[in-house]
Formats: sequence, structure tokens, C-alpha cells
Amino acid sequence: MLDRPGIRLRKAITVHKPLILAGVVNAYCALLADKAGIPALYLSGAGVANACFGLPDLGLTSLDDVAEEVRRITYVTSTPLIVDADTGWGSPLNAARTVKILSKAGAAGIHIEDQPFEKRCGHRQGKVVIPPKEMIERISAAANAKEDDSFLLIARTDALAVEGLNDVISRVKQYIEAGADAIFLEAVTEIGQYRQVKDHCPVPLIANLTEFGKTPSWTAQEVSAHGADIALFPLSIFRAMSFAAQNAYELLKNQGSTKELLPQMQNRAELYSVLNYEKYEKQMDAWLEKYRSSP
Repeated sequence: MLDRPGIRLRKAITVHKPLILAGVVNAYCALLADKAGIPALYLSGAGVANACFGLPDLGLTSLDDVAEEVRRITYVTSTPLIVDADTGWGSPLNAARTVKILSKAGAAGIHIEDQPFEKRCGHRQGKVVIPPKEMIERISAAANAKEDDSFLLIARTDALAVEGLNDVISRVKQYIEAGADAIFLEAVTEIGQYRQVKDHCPVPLIANLTEFGKTPSWTAQEVSAHGADIALFPLSIFRAMSFAAQNAYELLKNQGSTKELLPQMQNRAELYSVLNYEKYEKQMDAWLEKYRSSP
């Protein structure tokens, strides 16, 4: 089967320079991203915790929680999806299981990070990274668990904020040797650091351009010029949606009406267009007509 998710993702990385990777927090967001022409999607661990469970990003959600969202998203879109797999949810055996479950759920790739199981947001203070040997065990187990060679196994390193650039470069070399297909460089503060890492990184390099963190608001083109192959915007749309929703709730409470919000709303026809509502309705009507006319 040539049209596997991993193949579609690898093709997108080759075609788009850089590849813009946009976060989605549910299946409907994935449909909106498709309508906008986004070439690749991303499911954030923080997005699942925040949007689906109302929890902070502190490793409180499970592999099954994330896998269910992956299934929902990949059911409605063929756009390749990269999934945040945190630390792989435990031991190397858990990392291997994570690859199998998320691959079967339809993910095109995942990233596993070098924080301990008690992880925290990559842009928070107090991060800790595990020894390289321990991360190598995670990567090796995950790589060996791949049943599809095209599935993209990404190693995320949080070592830059903890141990510095030289340690990151050393880790990147070891992670690639252990089986990582791409590198996710977290919490970059100087744009030249992408080039310094890329010079030692023969696989795709991901720049995380999340807002309000340690990384400045560079554009995809700016990080690409310094060596990044993929520009990730993990929660940008969720943040915009949340801001709009909070304002709408407050206006509704204060005014008892949504009339003022109508120009800012997606109308019914636009919603139905995204959902392909009429197609489903016609299928239902055809089935009902056949069922009712049968003896």
C-alpha cells in the first residue's frame, strides 16, 4: 500500500520548504485545517490535556486518551498527522507499545522526548532530562516496534534549556544512530542554534514555534533559513479559539444576547460545508426511502 500516512508525511516534508505543521485539538479542527490547505497536522499532548480533559500538561493523560483523539482525527482526514507521545508513557516496553497503538490509530509519526515520566511543558522552569543512555533505550525500542518503515519516529530533546547546545548536539547524534527519523528541538532562544544543530543532523529538524514561551515569534521562513525543515505551530489555533470563546461567554453573560457576535461567527452554511452535511443527509434520505419502500 503506497498511500500510507508515513509516506504522505515524508512526501510533504520533501515538497514543502519548510513544512508548516499546524496543531489540531479535535476532528473538527482537522477539517478546518484541511479547508485552509494545511499540508500536515499535529496533535499536542497539551492540546489533548487542555482541550479534551481540562487538565494541565503534566503527563496526566494516558496513551489511550491520546489514541482515541488520533482515531477521531484520522477518521475524517487523510492529511498526515504527527502525534505528541510525551515520554512514551513509561519504560522502553511502553515506548514500543506506543508506536504500535498510535500507528494503528492512523498517525503518520510520533515524537518521544527525553524528559522523565514526570514531565512538564518544555517552556516551563524546572525541567529535567534523562541521561542519553536512557533515551536511547526508548528510541531503540520504539524504532524496533515500527511495523511500517515510513512511520516517522521523532526524538524530541529538551536538553538545550538544561545542559546547553554541546550536549544537544551530542544527544542528536546518538538519537539518530539509535533510530530517530527526525529531531524535535525544544525551547530554542537564539535562531542560529537551529543551524548549529542542523549541521550535525542529516534528518529533518523541527522548530517548535509555540507562542508565549521561551522561543521568539519567528516565522516559518526565518527558521527555515537557519536550517529547520519543519515549522510547528502546536496550539496557535486553540489559543485563538479559546480567546474568542472566552470573550463570547463574557459578552453573553453581560448582554444576554449573541447579536453583537454574529459577524464573528461561522454561519450555518459554512459549518455544513466543512462537515459535508448535504452528502450525509442525501445518503440518509436514500437509505430511508429504500427501507420504507421495501415490503
